[in-house]
Amino acid sequence: MSLDDIDRAIIDHLRADGRLSNVALAEKVHLTPGPCLRRVQRLEADGVILGYSAQVDPAALHQAFEVILDVELTAYDRGTVEHFETTVAAFEEVVELYRLFGAPDYFVRVAVSDLEAYEHFLTEQIITIAGVAKISSRFAMKVLKSQLPARARASSDPPSRRR
Repeated sequence: MSLDDIDRAIIDHLRADGRLSNVALAEKVHLTPGPCLRRVQRLEADGVILGYSAQVDPAALHQAFEVILDVELTAYDRGTVEHFETTVAAFEEVVELYRLFGAPDYFVRVAVSDLEAYEHFLTEQIITIAGVAKISSRFAMKVLKSQLPARARASSDPPSRRR
């Protein structure tokens, strides 16, 4: 699918504020509400817009302490790989899981309440998985750039309706 400048503008505005009403969105991209809504619906139907979500303060969910794990496996047979991936993906603490080319084998982003909770998660859950050879933990000192919108952006406006 080819996106034109208006499609890209719609996507940019919805990324910044997924709660925009169709009328407000149409104003921002210089369309009338009907054509704007049809474009949004087409972008959704074509799988360009995958969905809408709320950005929640991680501290409110006791997930403000983030750790990046580099994980290497001892073996790469289908059973070991599938067991590791299925097990780790099921952990609530795991917010991102990527299989990588080269070393390390996996990038895992973990979100927990504090260092003690991380230590418990690491020793009771990750280290106990069969096939794990090496784990390196890294903690961010400061977030300099993130694709996620700013946290805790308060809004007193009631949720708007697109349709």
